[in-house]
Amino acid sequence: MAVMKLRRAATVAGTWLNEAISFFVFCVLDIVDIFLCLIYKAADYLFEAEWKPCYCLSAKEPITTTRGKILLSQNNGESKILTLSRLQELGGRSKIELEDISETLYTRPSRLSDFSNLSVNELNKRFVKVTRSESSKCSDHHEKTKSRRRKSITKSSLTVNFTVVEKLRGKIKPHNLSHDVSRWSDCDCGFCTSWAATSDKDHSLFVKTQIPNGVAAKEDVLFIHGFISSSAFWTETVFPSLSASSSSRRLFAVDLLGFGKSPKPADSLYTLREHVEMIEKSVLHKHNVKSFHIVAHSLGCILALSLAARHGGLVKSLTLLAPPYYPVPAGEAKPRQYVMKKVAPRKVWPPIALGASMACWYEHVSRTICLLICKHHRLWQFLANLITRNNRTVNFLIEGFMCHTHNAAWHTLHNILCGTGSKLDTYLDIVRDKLKCNVAIFHGGDDELIPVECSYNVKQRIPRARVKVLEHKDHITMVVGRQDEFARELQEIWKTSSS
Repeated sequence: MAVMKLRRAATVAGTWLNEAISFFVFCVLDIVDIFLCLIYKAADYLFEAEWKPCYCLSAKEPITTTRGKILLSQNNGESKILTLSRLQELGGRSKIELEDISETLYTRPSRLSDFSNLSVNELNKRFVKVTRSESSKCSDHHEKTKSRRRKSITKSSLTVNFTVVEKLRGKIKPHNLSHDVSRWSDCDCGFCTSWAATSDKDHSLFVKTQIPNGVAAKEDVLFIHGFISSSAFWTETVFPSLSASSSSRRLFAVDLLGFGKSPKPADSLYTLREHVEMIEKSVLHKHNVKSFHIVAHSLGCILALSLAARHGGLVKSLTLLAPPYYPVPAGEAKPRQYVMKKVAPRKVWPPIALGASMACWYEHVSRTICLLICKHHRLWQFLANLITRNNRTVNFLIEGFMCHTHNAAWHTLHNILCGTGSKLDTYLDIVRDKLKCNVAIFHGGDDELIPVECSYNVKQRIPRARVKVLEHKDHITMVVGRQDEFARELQEIWKTSSS
């Protein structure tokens, strides 16, 4: 009994210590990010001869006020950017939906402001007592507050950061992707810019294909990697195991837009729509895929669910590894902000939470990390190979982790992981109600990045889904290190789904 009390006391003390240190560290990072903003402004002008906009700028007026060049239309509560001044200027892109852009890109309250708001709310709860005689006044005030809140929500849905406007202008106008391949802070090595050197004018995704030898392919399987990873996550692990078993399936593993050897356009906003359409163009259309299985890891699960929702009966099975599904409570006014705080809780412990928080909350801190790591990935790979004696696993993990641009990582993180908000509910409901495919979910029991609860949340939404928790495995080792076993599990899923 005494031991249990001691452990409980130690846990509480550890939690409070973590909170206190986290508050201090992230307050410092709030200040550091402001200084880095000024430094990068000067550096961008020095190296690129122009000021580059960033998301630190405050949100501007509705984009309808931007000299009439970008027109806004509202339909059934959905805001859409329809045209630039002339249809000819669209370069074949007739619509970009404003709702695809997450406001978490430019609305990230500082730790100090969050704390002050929390303090005020707590004081109101504890010390403000409303008498009966004042209840009518309070109800009137409450209604006015509600009305103001509705107006502010409506206004925010029509308000976009100046940076978004600039990006949309550059995105819609015709341009040549072979120019402005990388910024001064991005890596310009042959690997990272290989997409610009190809003769492919459409700049499709890099797709690693494995076709059975001497056997006609009976089925197709699409593999989608997670955040800051690459197709090597599959091709260096599961593909050899499936090849050894004489699989009769065509296997496709993509490098997502902005990652690995795939295009990394500087003007892209890396929205869910862009990622999914690039997969469709580069795999489904290009290789004439009629029906297929999907295997997806982490952030890739969101893209997998979106594909399943778009292609309905074509999907034979869904295998999701560590799906990042955080159900948004009913009535939550800011679902994307809610998800962002779940994904990146601004805690120093565990270390993986610290890394996620720095990448998600601080635009210029995360750019600095990319400058130090991604731009010099060849050096880090050389040192890692030297230390590990050219360990193949370490090499491909580092390659996936480091070969991307800050622009790609920053926008993908916000527009996909945070920006989906309550959209995942819709995708999951479509899979549950309109699709008959098998849904299998795997999750590492020691996963500190995405909690196991996320997989059970998916099962709660799709009762037929089967969840398998892998004890003593984390976000990576649920595949890496047990690829032969995982390949057998996949084959069993595909066999069951095809019968």
